[in-house]
Amino acid sequence: MWSAAQPVATLSGVTADSISTALLNSPQPLYLPDFAAHWPAVGAAKQSEAGVADYLLSHYSGEPLTAFISDAKNGGRVFYNADFSGFNFKPVHAKLEQLLASPPGAAHWYVGATFVPRWFPNWLQQQKVPALTQYANDALVSLWIGNQSRVAAHADLPQNLAVVVAGRRRFTLFPPEQLANLYIGPLDASPAGRAISLVDFAKPDLTQFPKFAQAMAHAQVIELEPGDALIIPSMWWHHVEALSVLNVLMNFWWRDNPAYIPSPEQALKLAMLSINALPAEQKAAWRAHFEHYVFGEGSAEHIPEHLRGLQGPLTEPVARKIRAELLNKLNR
Repeated sequence: MWSAAQPVATLSGVTADSISTALLNSPQPLYLPDFAAHWPAVGAAKQSEAGVADYLLSHYSGEPLTAFISDAKNGGRVFYNADFSGFNFKPVHAKLEQLLASPPGAAHWYVGATFVPRWFPNWLQQQKVPALTQYANDALVSLWIGNQSRVAAHADLPQNLAVVVAGRRRFTLFPPEQLANLYIGPLDASPAGRAISLVDFAKPDLTQFPKFAQAMAHAQVIELEPGDALIIPSMWWHHVEALSVLNVLMNFWWRDNPAYIPSPEQALKLAMLSINALPAEQKAAWRAHFEHYVFGEGSAEHIPEHLRGLQGPLTEPVARKIRAELLNKLNR
């Protein structure tokens, strides 16, 4: 994509059956070639587009899906409309067989984050990653289906294992600290629920977005074929392009934290609500508090153990007590 982009680190010989939990939680992106080459869905995709379409339909529940339909002139980019008053696609409810029958080139269609157990109830019997069974109650398994599309750079909270089942996908990744150079759009209104980069990666406008040049220098790019996988660590930015006439991606999202610990995104929004409008001196004071209690050591050895609360071991009773206190104060 760009001359400065680096390839994603490759680790060969790792399969869906052999991958370890430690590797799944890699803090750096990892490209795993032929990770799922033995999956029946991948085998069908390698035979033909019709073969993988038939395989999808044989596992499909028949319940209508939500698809984004976009005019061909948008080049598959899932984005805002020209004046940012809405989006450049129309959501529709349709059955999978209708979408698969769409004439090539007539329009772009994109079905995202389709919960596998609901829409493809028998799929996971044949497409498995045994090491993820420990996250069975919390892991979210989805299919992403469509023709050519471009999904703007965004960051997800969970750890992500993305497996290409059919077609080709190009991923462009950036470490979390490139946030300020990616020109991220609004937190509260985005095409698919995640704040996205406003830069068009196909033709970056460095006059409008000059700091993006710094992000480009830190980019990692990889193109995946059927059966290949990519580990995307939590909060890494990733731009995704589906390049073939029919593309199918399966992904797994999970978190190591227990369910009683709330999402950091909630803390971020509450901190913005509470702190952003303060005078500069008070904001500086709160920065010191966050550095000490959240990002630093926050040592509590001088506090009696039974009084440490959040500064001690974060057990479920402690977490639930603090959550209840916060809810009570926020509801006043």
